[in-house]
Amino acid sequence: MSAEPRINDRIRVPEVRLVGPSGEQVGIVPLAKALELAQEYDLDLVEVAANARPPVCKLMDYGKFKYESAMKAREARKNQAHTVIKEMKLRPKIDPHDYDTKKGHVVRFLKQGDKVKITIMFRGREQSRPELGFRLLQRLASDVEDLGFIESNPKQDGRNMIMVLGPHKKKTEAMAEAREAQAARKAERQGGAPADESAEEPAEA
Repeated sequence: MSAEPRINDRIRVPEVRLVGPSGEQVGIVPLAKALELAQEYDLDLVEVAANARPPVCKLMDYGKFKYESAMKAREARKNQAHTVIKEMKLRPKIDPHDYDTKKGHVVRFLKQGDKVKITIMFRGREQSRPELGFRLLQRLASDVEDLGFIESNPKQDGRNMIMVLGPHKKKTEAMAEAREAQAARKAERQGGAPADESAEEPAEA
């Protein structure tokens, strides 16, 4: 079945409960009268509640209504936040430089409003030292506590130990801040060039 409402001549009932262009209740009128009023207003007669008895119809500009509805739906999809879980894998005896690199990725993910699944991978004899992985996870959580919190405490999963960090910032907030920062950088680039040129002129003189 089509989701489109019936309009104008597609409406097949003897009478309708009519709503005017400004939302005012006109009352129950014959279909022919409702269509006549639609022509007078240069609007469409749109069935908005087909299951009512009699059906409720409204006088409106249906083309404009569809366009505005599509724009609202598009904006809603644009602002919709999809929760993403990123994954970062570490070894219990990780090199300090590698740790800083991995931590940088975690920081970036949390700033974007994403969750991060941290996996410590144990190999060989390392499996007998789970406390190494636990301490590493605690250290990482402490290092990024301004941006995220422990959503799922460290737990052993076979040869791995897993912890999930959740961002303090909502995804929608992170997206909005990213757009603002991008707009600010763009404005700075556009407005910065003339200022630089004028600053160099006295030096050339």
